[in-house]
Amino acid sequence: MSNSEAPGTTAVLLAAGAGTRLGLGPKALLRFRGRTLVEVLADVLLAGGCREVVAVLGADAATVRAATDLSRHRVIANPDWESGMGGSFRLGVAAAPPEDHVLIALVDQPGLTPETVARLLASHRPGRVTAAAYRGTDGTLRRGHPLILDAALRAEAAETATGDAGARQFLQAHPGLVDLVDCSDLSGGEDLDTPDQLHLLD
Repeated sequence: MSNSEAPGTTAVLLAAGAGTRLGLGPKALLRFRGRTLVEVLADVLLAGGCREVVAVLGADAATVRAATDLSRHRVIANPDWESGMGGSFRLGVAAAPPEDHVLIALVDQPGLTPETVARLLASHRPGRVTAAAYRGTDGTLRRGHPLILDAALRAEAAETATGDAGARQFLQAHPGLVDLVDCSDLSGGEDLDTPDQLHLLD
């Protein structure tokens, strides 16, 4: 296979949650760098080298669409978003071109940079899962997001996505397929879940 025929990578940005624990409405609409979080992160994924971005909305999807400019990206809505992340994961993966690898990103990671995305894309090996990893305070490297599912693995991963689990069950069942890429020098990899983490938007 020549480089021109090599699979591209579609980013799936999971942005369907209601942000219940945070208590400020959908995280997609949080203000960040003068725009909404979903706009900023979708553009980061594109700038990092993904072929396209599929943003999966859910909670207050009509409001999010009206309040954002996602015209550079594909936007789909998960009508069953309340059932958990698994449904949004499956919809997003299904929306990507079948020959593409899929990069899964979360809308609540404001520290994500184009450099992180580019590093993952450059590190990916055929038939593997490539996951960003971050060092904790104890120095241990922990798997985080984004992660790349090889085109050959995405269907099986989607089949196992249920409830509030995206690729978790698939990754736990196939630990030997996962390559960790240390991105600690670029970001802490934190998810914005609770009010005490709002400083991540500064």
